[in-house]
Amino acid sequence: MKKVLITGASGFIGSFLVEEALKNGYEVYAGIRKSSSRKYLQDKHIQFVFLSLYDKEKLVEELKIHADKYGKFDYVIHNAGATKAKNKEAFMNINFRFTQNLIESLTQSGYNLKKFVFMSSLAAYGPGNPKTMLPIKESDPMMPITAYGESKKLTEQYLQTLKEFPWISIRPTGVYGPRDKDYFILIKTMKGGLEPYIGTTKQQISFIYVKDLCRIIFQAMNSEIIHKGYFIADGNSYHTDAYGTFVKKELNLKPVKVVFPLFIAKLIAVVSELIAKISGRPSTINREKIGEISCLNWQAEIDELKKDFNFVPEFDLEKGVRDSILWYKENGWI
Repeated sequence: MKKVLITGASGFIGSFLVEEALKNGYEVYAGIRKSSSRKYLQDKHIQFVFLSLYDKEKLVEELKIHADKYGKFDYVIHNAGATKAKNKEAFMNINFRFTQNLIESLTQSGYNLKKFVFMSSLAAYGPGNPKTMLPIKESDPMMPITAYGESKKLTEQYLQTLKEFPWISIRPTGVYGPRDKDYFILIKTMKGGLEPYIGTTKQQISFIYVKDLCRIIFQAMNSEIIHKGYFIADGNSYHTDAYGTFVKKELNLKPVKVVFPLFIAKLIAVVSELIAKISGRPSTINREKIGEISCLNWQAEIDELKKDFNFVPEFDLEKGVRDSILWYKENGWI
């Protein structure tokens, strides 16, 4: 049985990756922190691994011990990372240096991987051209506009220097689905009677349903393709308010739609950043996030994905929202 390590396994995407791995007959090792919730990792076949990604010397020793006891991993899906952090240095440490530590430690520990899948992001490229409104392509220059995107870009550039290491890079767009808490905030707000947006509802964006994302990750992982990156989206382009539109349809809601001007959002972001600095916690609303929201073009082209894997998503946004809301209802979230 092939062994796969999935880091960040306790999170939204990670828990679905674990389920996909089990469904496909892998021996699954879930990389989590000792403090991580195991709420969605209840299957008795899951084996847990605690790796010190922050300490390369310790990590090498941990991987050697694991290999002696259980055998070496055949595949690694490196899904662990930070989408929120206190500052740029924290993003660089968690998203870039920890990835570098893991790859170098696997090599030094004698792991001869069949494939290393790095979970990157569309943010590594930054927004598309707001004048032409053409989707972002792999051949476009990487021009991130956030510290998060910069950390993912730096990691991708590092991967490109590894000529003997079998990596692929996965760049999801807006990932949504059951268990997700970010898009759920909008659903909860809309149920409260308000449908809020910032700046405009004419922003063009891409989505990918979490189950489609996990399915294509395993398809790519099992292919012979290496040293290549892919944008992952359902192939459609949506306005910012499309998610809300399908939520209203599914829940029969009539909230008041409010579009807050950018200058108000920026003031809120400044205050949020000050509070975060005092509390020592990452700010959910910050000026970089507002900058992302103000960009009109976050569409991603998936021609390479279709060409290499004949990718056809099972879920468009309407079907995905319906499936998500069903789960939220069944699990008492709404």
